[in-house]
Amino acid sequence: MRPGETKRPAGDLREACIREAELIIAQSGIESLSLREVARRIGVSHQAPYRHFPSRDHILAEVVRRAFGEFAEALRAPPHTEDATADLLALGMAYVTFALARPLQYRLIFGGALPDPEQHPEMLHGARDAYAVLRTGLGRVFGMDQDGRDRDPIDMEAMFVWSSLHGLVSLMRTDALETVQLSAETRQGFPLHALRRVGVALGISQYPFPGQDSPKRHDYE
Repeated sequence: MRPGETKRPAGDLREACIREAELIIAQSGIESLSLREVARRIGVSHQAPYRHFPSRDHILAEVVRRAFGEFAEALRAPPHTEDATADLLALGMAYVTFALARPLQYRLIFGGALPDPEQHPEMLHGARDAYAVLRTGLGRVFGMDQDGRDRDPIDMEAMFVWSSLHGLVSLMRTDALETVQLSAETRQGFPLHALRRVGVALGISQYPFPGQDSPKRHDYE
């Protein structure tokens, strides 16, 4: 232990390293992450983080694992109801809310150079959990066997929904909405409108164009 360094319990040191790694990534990007920098910022010897993380990729994999876990929890959070279509909309809104409220985690999940999954298989457990939530929601809507003969059709629909949500969030995270000078009402309302349109494309709703009368059923109200 170097002069001035305070001995930490093992669990505290591990958590401190992870929190500092997240801060480094948030402030300077993944490329700035190193175990030496983590050690310097939390005030321990440069060898101390190696007690818990054999390499930079190991601590990055843990940060990513937690991000995926948070994402999966966010998608599971909306309560299930008897209306599978409304539940799918709630899942979509949970996706958008997570992406905007947890930008670092979302960027790590979808925008970063991840460690080798074969070397860090636990890193992607949350990703598979999140995808399973989406597939389950679609299976309920269509009354399909998501793990049997309907597996491929469900995956096709899941890819469509996922890509639609990702595109929506990507647009919202830029200055594009300001650039095209949308009204405040449109900026506020278009995410829900876009999700409702996804329902139309899936053939599970009849949401009208703005100004038209709403249908009596499956309008996501």
